[in-house]
Amino acid sequence: MHAVPNLIPAAQKTLAIWHDLLARNAMEELDPLLSDKIVFRSPVAHSPYPGREAIKLVLKTVNTVFRDFTYHRTFATDDGRSLVLEFSATIDGKALKGIDMLRFDADGRIEEFEVMVRPMSGLHALAEAMGARLGGQQAVLKGQG
Repeated sequence: MHAVPNLIPAAQKTLAIWHDLLARNAMEELDPLLSDKIVFRSPVAHSPYPGREAIKLVLKTVNTVFRDFTYHRTFATDDGRSLVLEFSATIDGKALKGIDMLRFDADGRIEEFEVMVRPMSGLHALAEAMGARLGGQQAVLKGQG
């Protein structure tokens, strides 16, 4: 993984570890990368998911739903504390493109992780697949688990 211009060094380290965890679907090892204020914003839910357990559950699950997941481009903000990762994947034969938007604290821990997905057919496939797998996990997703 190449260094991302403008990204603060602590966030560079977090990003390198993120790519390793993603490749191994080892989201249970995500805690050291997460701020105590972590919030996950899903492309299919109106309300954000607060807390470490919620983000680990969502990311572990989506990593089993996506096929052919690939990051393509990376953009960092001028202040070096936010990052956009463009990706593509398929779900049940439906192609989608999306972005992961991450905001880091001064220590390089992820404070906010927001995902946006297009087109609508890919978003619907994602919503259906995730809903089927996470339907009984509402307490965790609301930060109560």
